[in-house]
Order: sequence, then C-alpha cells, then structure tokens
Amino acid sequence: MTRQQLKNSGKIMKKSCMPKNDVTEEQVGEIENGKFLEDRNVMCYIACVYSMSQIVKNNKLNYEAVIKQVDVMFPAEMRDAVKAAAANCKDVGKKYKDICEASYWTAKCMYDFDPKNFVFP
Repeated sequence: MTRQQLKNSGKIMKKSCMPKNDVTEEQVGEIENGKFLEDRNVMCYIACVYSMSQIVKNNKLNYEAVIKQVDVMFPAEMRDAVKAAAANCKDVGKKYKDICEASYWTAKCMYDFDPKNFVFP
C-alpha cells in the first residue's frame, strides 16, 4: 500500500471510532501532526483505532501484531522506520493498566521518535 492508501483505509476506522468515543475532528484530526490532547476520550479513540487495526490482544497492545501489520499495511519505504519506532516504544504501554492510556502514550512515543513516518487516521 502507498501512504495515501494507508491513510484512506484509516478513514474507515476514524469514522467508526469517533462517534464511539465522542470525539470531534478538532480533537483528533491533528494526531498525525503531533497534536495529542490529554483527554480520556481522545485516549480511547486511539485505543479504538488500534483495536480495529488488530494490534490489541487481551486488552493490551501486542508488539508482534504491530510488526505484522506494518509488514502488511505500510509502504516498503516506511517499514523499517515504523518498526524502529515500534521497537523503541514497545514497553511504554506496559506502564499503564488501562488500554486507552497505554495506546495514547505509545502513539505519542512513536510520533516523538519519528514524526515523519507516523501515520494515524
């Protein structure tokens, strides 16, 4: 998939997860650009997207599933960079019992590690 195709597939998740978590475009529309609002609904929106991406197993982020999804979904030229960000951030979520917080802080870590290759719907 190209980066644009990846973003397009994310739109389906976004349309599903926004109303489920009562968030607006204003709250979540700039996550990909590093605008992470520390808000419970935003955190759970990120968890919803990750769940729909099949990288949440037993209510926890699953590093192996992340790597598998990167191989399937991401353009070849982004894979190594995104895997490096995932490896760097894989233990962040373990600090949080709550999937919403774990997802939020992991996403923020991945953005901070490599903003250029961070893709989020």
